[in-house]
Amino acid sequence: MISLLPIRFLTPQRLLWASISVAVITIVLKTLAWYVTDSVGLLSDAMESFVNLASAIFALMMVTIAQRPADEDHPYGHHKAEYFSSGFEGALIVGVAVGIIWAAASRLLEPQPLQDLGWGLALSVLSSALNGLLAWVMFSAAKAHRSIALEADAKHLVTDVWTSAGVVLGLAGVALTGWVWLDAVAAIGVALNILWEGVHLMWRSSQGLMDEAVEPEVLREIEKTLADFDHHTIRFDHVTSRRSGQRRFVDLHMHMPASWSLGRAAAVRTSVEQALMSAVPGLRATIQLLPSDVEAHFDDARDLL
Repeated sequence: MISLLPIRFLTPQRLLWASISVAVITIVLKTLAWYVTDSVGLLSDAMESFVNLASAIFALMMVTIAQRPADEDHPYGHHKAEYFSSGFEGALIVGVAVGIIWAAASRLLEPQPLQDLGWGLALSVLSSALNGLLAWVMFSAAKAHRSIALEADAKHLVTDVWTSAGVVLGLAGVALTGWVWLDAVAAIGVALNILWEGVHLMWRSSQGLMDEAVEPEVLREIEKTLADFDHHTIRFDHVTSRRSGQRRFVDLHMHMPASWSLGRAAAVRTSVEQALMSAVPGLRATIQLLPSDVEAHFDDARDLL
């Protein structure tokens, strides 16, 4: 499917609208499955679908904000808005996990008979298939667009698939053995799994908000590009990088002979900047020119006051 649709068509906004639509459909399917079976496992599955809907709506809002152009108050753009989406989604997942454990614990102490398991299983599998297909498309688009909001939503959908798989296994166990407490055990196992996923999303969001360095493969590409220019008359140092949503930033110093004219030095810097931005799409490079015999210092004690 991803090969039939161009990436430019699969924009983050369109995919998040698709996620909202699929969330509404799965809410209907899973709620119906819970209604006909009275399974706490299917109830937990339906609760997570409500989180999918809220998360997709919030992610759509943040992606829209992230794509706003830079302005006077935000000269570096609004790209970090996507990290709020990821953190919000993680917090919702944690909340749902706690609620599922609470509901399942009471059902574990007082097991209740289940009914119409065939219909419940069929509806759950259908909703899982929809989530799995959308997650596969979103992962590919998230990589192409470098969107943490899309990646977070895709991971949440995958978590939902695993949730449904755990519930289905629990219900199948109940049908085969008659042990109705397996329903509650499956729900608790699912809750622990999505709890881990929620904590992981919140951690990733916090790292992005704290100006985490670019990915190792991106840094290697930057270093490889600089090596093509580095020779006995030019050298680079103090290379620092950071990520901000879809954007990548790198700052560095370029040392060259003091005898060079400003025009010549600026021309070389322009060539380096263009090479870096060609090697790493979306990269913004800031290069400070310095004579070869001048070093910059960042460890002055006064800077720490």
